[in-house]
Amino acid sequence: MEYFFSAIIGYLLGSFPSAYLVMKYYKGIDITTAGSGNAGAMNSFEVSNSKAIGILVLLIDALKGLLSVYLPLLFLNLEFVFPALSLLFAVFSHCYNPWLGFKGGRGLAAAAGGSLLLFPFLLVVWLVLWLMTFLLKKDIIFANCAATILSLLIIFSSPQSAIKYTFPHAESISSMLLLSSGLLIIIFNKHIDPLKELITNKKLFGRR
Repeated sequence: MEYFFSAIIGYLLGSFPSAYLVMKYYKGIDITTAGSGNAGAMNSFEVSNSKAIGILVLLIDALKGLLSVYLPLLFLNLEFVFPALSLLFAVFSHCYNPWLGFKGGRGLAAAAGGSLLLFPFLLVVWLVLWLMTFLLKKDIIFANCAATILSLLIIFSSPQSAIKYTFPHAESISSMLLLSSGLLIIIFNKHIDPLKELITNKKLFGRR
């Protein structure tokens, strides 16, 4: 039963359409049909041209992820698997939002908010890799994709080191790897289309 409640908690929190509601309230814009159509902080900022709106959406999305980890820890058993499952469902429903016709954001802020409590090792590794790859190409989509793929490779190549930094401590390496791969695969999947566009427009490798 704990598995079911963990999944439901995460799914409901993740499905809160923060970017859609913020943009509708402040700008009267349907974010799913504006800009890239992505219901996340980056597109909200680009469409509204407002840093405040972008930051607000980012913080709400991060809070969704954080609460999806905190609530199972508060009300269910203090085991890694329950907040991990909740976070996975939160990121999934954020990316494929049932209230927005299964459109959504790219899951980075929600995953970061939850990982901050549950698996800070993954968050730190991703951020360091993101910074390195962004400085290399000066492109956010490329940095997002590269950091996501490289993070997954690092976690799988050093599971004994990674599992030390899970809170609560993961019961097994397999549960830690399942969370990591699930989160990163969902995030990468949401970046496939913009990555294709980047390659098609010949921007990725300095070709114009």
